[in-house]
Amino acid sequence: MRQKTELPKAVYIHIPFCTNKCHYCDFNSYVLKGQPVQDYLDALEREMERTVTEVPARAIETVFVGGGTPTVLLPDQMRRFLQLVQTYFPDQAAGLEFSMEANPGTTDLEKLHAMKEGGVNRISFGVQSFDNALLLELGRIHNTDDVYRSLENAKAVGFDNLSIDLMFGLPKQTTAIMEDTLDKALALDLQHYSIYSLKIEENTLFHTLYHKNKLPLPDEEDELAMYLTIMRRLKEAGYEQYEISNFARPGRQSRHNSAYWRNESYYGIGAGAHGYMRGFRHVNIKGVQPYIEATRQGLPILERFEVTEQEAMEDFMMVGLRQLRGVKREEFRAQFGRELQEVFAAPLQRLIAQGMLISDGEGYRLSEQGLLFGNDVFAQFLED
Repeated sequence: MRQKTELPKAVYIHIPFCTNKCHYCDFNSYVLKGQPVQDYLDALEREMERTVTEVPARAIETVFVGGGTPTVLLPDQMRRFLQLVQTYFPDQAAGLEFSMEANPGTTDLEKLHAMKEGGVNRISFGVQSFDNALLLELGRIHNTDDVYRSLENAKAVGFDNLSIDLMFGLPKQTTAIMEDTLDKALALDLQHYSIYSLKIEENTLFHTLYHKNKLPLPDEEDELAMYLTIMRRLKEAGYEQYEISNFARPGRQSRHNSAYWRNESYYGIGAGAHGYMRGFRHVNIKGVQPYIEATRQGLPILERFEVTEQEAMEDFMMVGLRQLRGVKREEFRAQFGRELQEVFAAPLQRLIAQGMLISDGEGYRLSEQGLLFGNDVFAQFLED
């Protein structure tokens, strides 16, 4: 199986600090005030050094810095962090994609210059909505003025690969509010948009409110109408929907996320980060101080397990079908030495008969109906 030997070409690094905790967020993030940021950067260096000693870094194609909000780092902290990345992952392929998540209002010109000088060439802003009342409902601390200012600053510094995240299915959100957000988002003429439906996750304020019947969510019909509207509007505006929730100008797809969807290996660095290397998946210790202490002893791994061939084949289908290009027989054969249509004969036949999948000669992809019920499709590959 190819993952046993391949060296990762993608790097994920987690910065767990945030200005505040949003009401829907279950990510491994912690409010910045009082956090040992310098100690955390020291810990990242120890983990990077040990990781690349164990699994050498060669020809890195994508780096993605997520969180949390990585851009809460001060400019000098940002410079040091980015220097660490260049030190321990120096063998970078031509055309490296180096993405960093950002929150509007946390990227002044000095910080953006530090990011650009440190190698960042793609920024993904967590905008979520262009309705200020909705932003308050979500617990976001930025407003739409911050969004415009942050994007203007990024363009002024020379960033030309910009993405924003939006959400739908939000409390008190109507299709009209969603349309207005799309109007304002598309007027920006950015290279990339990620647009996700709200998921009610455990250990969030929204989860608590939901179970008290105090979260006024749109009904399923309205949420479906929003998604259909999003797909139509982005297509009309010239964006390719290349994954269930992602839309891009030609050539501006997120190459890092596409590596996940192709089920490829990647480094996972930082508190709570996930990695997939040489046929093993791991997750790091989550708490900031426990993570820092763990890096003094060795790799800060909470859990590590070998991925069986059957699990890897299931993963290939579930993440691959998220892409509108679907899964390709040839790629499955190259990775596993087996025929896709034989391994998954039963679910493939069933889903094609249900009109959820299309067989296109090269492989299989979601139909328009399958696109609306993706999770139901993916689950079929765990049942057989």
